[in-house]
Amino acid sequence: MGGQEPKRTITMHSEINPYRDNVQAKANEPITVAGLLDRAKSLLGPAYEGPKPDWTQDEIYDRLEANAPRVAIIGGSPDHPAHILDLETIARAAVRIWQNGGVPFCFSTPVLCDGTAQSTSGMSYSLQSRNAIAEMVVSQMEAHIYHAAFVIQGCDKQPLGVLSGLAHLDRVRRLRGESPVAATFAPTHVLKGGTIPDDLRDELLQIAAAAESAGFADMADDIRDALSYILQCTSNTAFQGVLARAVEQGLITAGQHKSFEKRLAVSTCDAKGGICAFHGTGNSSRDVMAGFGFVHPALELLVEPPGQQQVNQGVDGLFAILNRPECGAAELVKANIGNALRIHSAAGGSTNLMMHIVGAMIYAGYDFSIWDVERILQEHPVPDLFDYSLTEGRDIYVLAQQCCSGQIRGMETLFYELQNNGVPMDADAMTVTGRTWRERLADRTGLSADGVTESRIILSKPRRSFSGVDVLRSGFFESAVVKVSGMPTKQLDHFDDKLAFVLYFENEEAANAQLLDVRLLEKLRAERAFALPLMRRMWEHNAPESLDSAPPQDAGYDAWWDAMIEREVMRVAVVISGQGPAAFGMPEMFTPMQHINANRQLKRLATLISDGRYSGVTYGAAIGHVTPEASAGGGILYLQQGDVLQLRFRAKRIELLDAQELAAGRIAEHAGLLQEQRAALGAARLERLRARRRRVAASNRMGGCTDAARGVVPASVMEEAELPWR
Repeated sequence: MGGQEPKRTITMHSEINPYRDNVQAKANEPITVAGLLDRAKSLLGPAYEGPKPDWTQDEIYDRLEANAPRVAIIGGSPDHPAHILDLETIARAAVRIWQNGGVPFCFSTPVLCDGTAQSTSGMSYSLQSRNAIAEMVVSQMEAHIYHAAFVIQGCDKQPLGVLSGLAHLDRVRRLRGESPVAATFAPTHVLKGGTIPDDLRDELLQIAAAAESAGFADMADDIRDALSYILQCTSNTAFQGVLARAVEQGLITAGQHKSFEKRLAVSTCDAKGGICAFHGTGNSSRDVMAGFGFVHPALELLVEPPGQQQVNQGVDGLFAILNRPECGAAELVKANIGNALRIHSAAGGSTNLMMHIVGAMIYAGYDFSIWDVERILQEHPVPDLFDYSLTEGRDIYVLAQQCCSGQIRGMETLFYELQNNGVPMDADAMTVTGRTWRERLADRTGLSADGVTESRIILSKPRRSFSGVDVLRSGFFESAVVKVSGMPTKQLDHFDDKLAFVLYFENEEAANAQLLDVRLLEKLRAERAFALPLMRRMWEHNAPESLDSAPPQDAGYDAWWDAMIEREVMRVAVVISGQGPAAFGMPEMFTPMQHINANRQLKRLATLISDGRYSGVTYGAAIGHVTPEASAGGGILYLQQGDVLQLRFRAKRIELLDAQELAAGRIAEHAGLLQEQRAALGAARLERLRARRRRVAASNRMGGCTDAARGVVPASVMEEAELPWR
């Protein structure tokens, strides 16, 4: 086990020790420590190779009295796939903490699975759970007076929620003159993607062939596309959409659909659990936490739960930074903010992390916003150094295999290659290992991305010169974000500097119902959804090179519509409002984006704009985190079907155009205030929005939080975020 070194004698450098003066604590807690260590030894069984157990209540009492490091092992709830094997890691960490002369404790936080909550009322609680986790961590660490934390890092909102709580507590403890709060994070191993059984694959291919024979070529292609992905929870959503269309067209029965759904679902997850192999919020958080310097490289990217040697390295590193102010949680966050953002950007990480990174900085006490993120990323272009694919054998499980085999070193390799590409990484920032990045990278063994010869994911030469998430501005909103790394250059060109008609929805449910309809475009044509004169002007702007092939000016509406769809001249901005944090908890807009992507015709035309948020697996022109949100009277509340937007992604702007000016052949921003011109429309929508908000438990609403540009943190936390971050 490698854990038989002599016990260290270590105490915290603080005159404050509540356990010394609180006899009740010394009466209550020794049995919890002994119980934890007894269970650990029993669970490890023959794998326990340490010395004879010496965790008597007398010894535990003496350590508490002497102010030995009290270390909380923070796990997650076992109803999340990332945490079903936490117990073994907890056991290994507890034993090693004791062997280092510390006192181990353990508690867990809830961990909401965004996949499980997707498109249900549960999604209104997901983002709020991040703040709740931060509060729980602070409460437990304060009430039981723990000095440090070994965190079993899971998925979704848990990693940055725990980090926010620890960084906030570190700041509070500093104000009280206590020891800094140290923490190390041990990310859960990567969950291997599932495999579609051969007989099921054959049946689905037969449905694709039937769809093709029936004249539904797009549906057939969508089925084949879905089959090309590793099987995961998100690909189940893709199958759900296309199979629902197959039922609607009479190609399969509803019963067959449910049978396919079940057979796919039970083949999806490996029994060992872990963080899903796609590069969503879970693995993006893995990148970011490593970039912040909180992850020991021995624990960063694994394909199975960590063994004792790996846990030992993490725990030993934690004990090496105790009592070091520069290694406190709040200080590491500040020191590594540029590194975390550039790693996140180069890897094409989740849009969700934009809020969570900002939130962590604010919890740590720094005056920080999305505009500071933009400043950091604009200091030097961050290239795309991450060639990840779910269809070509380059998922995060494969990346973890490459790291475990010693070919590369995970985020250390990405850090190194960013430096080689001229990106100004802060190599002198401290990390949880007790060493700076410069010291960590001094050993070049396995450091180069070129150590991988097949299925290379981290690159030494960029795929393109830019990546990540851009911050957008507009005349009708203050800020929004778009994941340009989710848009191949061809797709970016397809939407950039194009005019788009607004297709407006007041909420996600209304959007999903229509976006699943295979006849949506036909119905919009029948409704005369967009003004014909503006359609003509759109052609002139979007495809001037093909204007000669446009229908005659006197051609009818249907002729213009069909030609614009067929020639991919039309663009549609699907706007989903009423999804912001105060309105509805800021749910993910993953499902509507999946429905768009599942419709081959629609996805060539549509971008999505929302005051909701997006998952790391969102692909396409997806604009989210719009501020101010609809419930705050933001401009998104007042848009309506048929409005025309100018999408200027490379200029990082979106404009609402003046319809009369456009009809006359001129591009001009909308004049006047929407809030005044469409006051009655906004008032009616706000009334419906407030009624809908009652569907979210009042105890968990986020009305008292900042907006997305400020991380969606409680107002009281924002009020005390006064420190300059530079």
